[in-house]
Amino acid sequence: MTPDDAAGTPRATGTSVARQERLRFSNFSFERTRAGQVTCQVTLEFGPGEVISGRVAGQASPAGDTRLGAEAAIRALETFTDGAVTFELIGVKVVRAFDGNIVITSLIQHGDDGPERLLGCYLAEGDLARGAALSVLNATNRALGNFILGR
Repeated sequence: MTPDDAAGTPRATGTSVARQERLRFSNFSFERTRAGQVTCQVTLEFGPGEVISGRVAGQASPAGDTRLGAEAAIRALETFTDGAVTFELIGVKVVRAFDGNIVITSLIQHGDDGPERLLGCYLAEGDLARGAALSVLNATNRALGNFILGR
């Protein structure tokens, strides 16, 4: 490893330069109305200045809140890929383990190579809807990395 590699700077690989770009979680918002409606928004950043967000709304409930958090993350990812990669949320489960709440999401990725099942989890300390969004991002991390490389 050269000093440039350790510093995280791009290095020449043949005729191209290896990019160090990735999609990053930026913000999560959760709003509940008195009428029992919930709106979740996930904001992601890609490179300098590119902001992508996904927003969903629905009826408030303990299980529904986590599902809406996951769906908002999926909408943001699909916006980022301009629909080239889509995801179907199979389910969201909150499991109590090791004195903490773990949010597990199951997804199916639809793309050029056919459907692929993805599973993600996140140790949620308090905000389970936000944990569900981050669980989706953990599940799709490799798939989105491959998409970015081919971009």
